[in-house]
Amino acid sequence: MVKKSYWYSERWGKPTRDDRMLFLLLTVGVFQAGLSWQAAAGKREVFEKNFCGMDFYKVAAFFPEDIERIAEDPEMIRNRRKIKAVVQNARAIVTLLEDYDSFADYLWDFVGGVPIVHEYEQVDEVPNTLPEATVIAKDMKKRGFTFVGPIVTCMFLKAAGIMQDRVWNTD
Repeated sequence: MVKKSYWYSERWGKPTRDDRMLFLLLTVGVFQAGLSWQAAAGKREVFEKNFCGMDFYKVAAFFPEDIERIAEDPEMIRNRRKIKAVVQNARAIVTLLEDYDSFADYLWDFVGGVPIVHEYEQVDEVPNTLPEATVIAKDMKKRGFTFVGPIVTCMFLKAAGIMQDRVWNTD
């Protein structure tokens, strides 16, 4: 069993409008595909180091040699496709800012500025995707984001507190 990190347990699901935190959570989502969210979240410091403190403007300006440098970091999840996806997503955020004041404004507009809360009786009823996440994923893809399928997007939105699950019976 993977031990949950302090950052993971304290950060997960807390609503945020901080663009750098949202970029970090999206990056965790990209890297968690095929892994657990906790395993990817455990690489937070490595992501921050390799992706300029999650400054998407700087990451958007990366060259192929930057991707190679990151892929050589032994602490990094060394999937070049995912590293390229983070760079592409940074570029998509920068482009998005031509139409929105922030990445947060873009995301929170989908939910009217208030988290969507889904309620369930049992934890095994919680789905890994939701219709709202599918709509957002499609729009993100249309805007140039990558590795943002409905499941990754749903987990990202839940991590960012934009969508929340409330389970009543936790036995």
